[in-house]
Amino acid sequence: MTPEVQALLAKARESESAAKLLASEGFFNFAASRAYYAMFYAAEAILLQRDLAFSSHSAVIAAFGREFAKAKVLPSIHHQRLLSAFNMRNVGDYDVRPNFTAGEVEELLSWAHEFIGVVENFLQAAD
Repeated sequence: MTPEVQALLAKARESESAAKLLASEGFFNFAASRAYYAMFYAAEAILLQRDLAFSSHSAVIAAFGREFAKAKVLPSIHHQRLLSAFNMRNVGDYDVRPNFTAGEVEELLSWAHEFIGVVENFLQAAD
């Protein structure tokens, strides 16, 4: 793994920790955003391992879908969850009303944790 890939994985884990902390304090919208970013950084890491880098969230999500879900390298549920997390992040960051419940954020946090683990396992196996 390159240092850049390792740094993105570390950032993913840090973002996951921040999401858990925010959720524990009842900041569910901000926790949802951080959980998405945890997944996003992991997606960037796995794509970068293939020398693929993108300048937008939608491009990263689409490339992850093409390279890993559609190609059946990883289960497609991870791409679906990344898309859902992106939508939740948009609501959490840009909607002015409280939107998410503790249960919804807990589920998103479990997705993020699993997503990062899948990416880490894939990258370690590729080394």
